[in-house]
Amino acid sequence: MSTALHPKLALFDEGDAAPRLPVVDHYCGVEARMRKSLELQGEMGPVFDITLDCEDGAPIGGEAEHVLLVAELLNSAANRFGRVGARVHPLDHLSFEADVDGLIARAGEKLAYLMLPKPQSAAEVQQAIAFVDATLVRHGIRKPLPLHTLIETHGALREVWQIAALPRIESLSFGLMDFVSAHRGAIPRAGMSLQGQFSHPLVLRAKLEIAAASHAHGKTPSHCVVTEFKHPSAIQEAAQRAARELGYTRMWSIHPNQIQPIIDAFAPSTAEIDEAIDIIHAAQAAAWAPIQYRDVLHDRASYRYYWQLLERAHQTGQPLPIEVERDYFTPALAGNA
Repeated sequence: MSTALHPKLALFDEGDAAPRLPVVDHYCGVEARMRKSLELQGEMGPVFDITLDCEDGAPIGGEAEHVLLVAELLNSAANRFGRVGARVHPLDHLSFEADVDGLIARAGEKLAYLMLPKPQSAAEVQQAIAFVDATLVRHGIRKPLPLHTLIETHGALREVWQIAALPRIESLSFGLMDFVSAHRGAIPRAGMSLQGQFSHPLVLRAKLEIAAASHAHGKTPSHCVVTEFKHPSAIQEAAQRAARELGYTRMWSIHPNQIQPIIDAFAPSTAEIDEAIDIIHAAQAAAWAPIQYRDVLHDRASYRYYWQLLERAHQTGQPLPIEVERDYFTPALAGNA
């Protein structure tokens, strides 16, 4: 094995490289679909996250029972990889505190993250964070609990840079449906469609602002839903555009059939992977000094790009050469390669 410095150590300052989340955030709230999603994750591996929904998934009047069900699933053997989170009710909802307390009390060690929906401001996100953290302390949970939030109101979009700067926030998602509804008919229904959500100026502006704020603060931007779930080509097109045009590194799925097309769209091509391997190997051999590759000059700035491309390939389950997996992605060796 090479004794050269591992790319993470050579190319990034401590804490500079943002953690990479699975590219799919799969939402489900009905019991049968939640159980089926856990089975599917068990088959496919941790290439996608599951968010068990205590907001839209809970029947009115049955919120407490739904939290018990979600906690049961989190604690079950079906949660094999520790990549299952939950969405709670908004801060101003009567069930918010009960959701948070119930989930943390019963399954705090198993939660991968909590999703905080519909904040109106950065101050409201901070208030929710404070309650979550106090609840963790109250129940003796020492495991870090990352928090995600939905940007779907005018106030949250106005303060998205402040929200992205909050240390406890790991990912920001765009809530397309509620965002369009918040315009009270000023954005037509087409703004929620596949084509409209990529062409209406107000929707596109929101997506770009969320992505820019997320990247500026080392957070993961997560793209919104595509409701045309029976059309694989629709989710494939949306995922490709989200990843390659708008800078999103994660995307929501609301149907199992959407998971693999999103993974495929966010995954690098074989040609991109081969080029990245060649450049990283050459850079490592040169002790990370500038190199020339196919008549193009490369230095640490482009090395970071190609290393992150390899990380995305590994994260999306793309086949990599044995030596690349061994030297770069074996936990015991990472940092010592």
